[in-house]
Amino acid sequence: MFKDFYANTMTRNQRWNELEAPKGDLFAWSEDSTYIHHPPFFQGMSKETPTTVKPVVDAACLALFGDSVTTDHISPAGNIAKSSVAAVYLKSRGVEQKDFNSYGSRRGNDEVMARGTFANVRLVNKMVSKPGPMTLHVPSGDVMPIFDAAARYMADGKQLVVLAGKEYGSGSSRDWAAKGPYLQGIKVVIAESYERIHRSNLLGMGILPLQFLAGESTETLGLNGHETFSFNWGEGFSTGQEVKVTASSGVTFSAKSRLDTDPEIAYFMNGGILHYVLRNMLKAAEQKAAAKTE
Repeated sequence: MFKDFYANTMTRNQRWNELEAPKGDLFAWSEDSTYIHHPPFFQGMSKETPTTVKPVVDAACLALFGDSVTTDHISPAGNIAKSSVAAVYLKSRGVEQKDFNSYGSRRGNDEVMARGTFANVRLVNKMVSKPGPMTLHVPSGDVMPIFDAAARYMADGKQLVVLAGKEYGSGSSRDWAAKGPYLQGIKVVIAESYERIHRSNLLGMGILPLQFLAGESTETLGLNGHETFSFNWGEGFSTGQEVKVTASSGVTFSAKSRLDTDPEIAYFMNGGILHYVLRNMLKAAEQKAAAKTE
């Protein structure tokens, strides 16, 4: 039955066979597409693994969350709201509202997904008074969409952090719940606890997951998100180490690094698991080529 059904796979669908498709070793990215876009994850990447991690100093707080912020709060998969930042982008590309579709269907376009990060209308950010995908841009005092605030901070050369409560990243293990924050310039997340897979996804994108020590939280430390934060992890990273955090308000505290294993430290030192895998592939290819010439 299997052989009979699949014997004519390459010939039975004439419409599919008549579709025009580019040829070549490399994928031909089209700037006209609003579904598939060349992501910037490898831009500026070196072939060698960095020996140090860029310091995070005077990082602004993009959002301050409570408990049980899910991956759907962070990266919703549902329909794109007509008033959202992603909708504004799609309209600028000539897409009509009836064709917006969903975030899930456009997950191949980083421009859409970055704008969809923290775009859930039920998101509760303690830095603003109402639920929704908004935050306070502290330097200006302006309340604006989280994506726009992140873009303004990045334009000013500011690194970003997120503060959260318990069970941060619970729910389905969406890769864009880590990729989106990465594209918004977030370098560190400090939470009371993490969902297991989301913690792994964060460090896999080069975002440092820190955990408040037992009995400590944004409330006990008096943090409101108006502060900037600097981090001191010493000469490098080891499993279970504590990182010293200094807030501009004068509060200092230690937070536990949630790089829990040596391989996770290797991923993080590479800038994320994507860079780790690509560097290893390049090294393997070079070794194979060198062996052929010997």
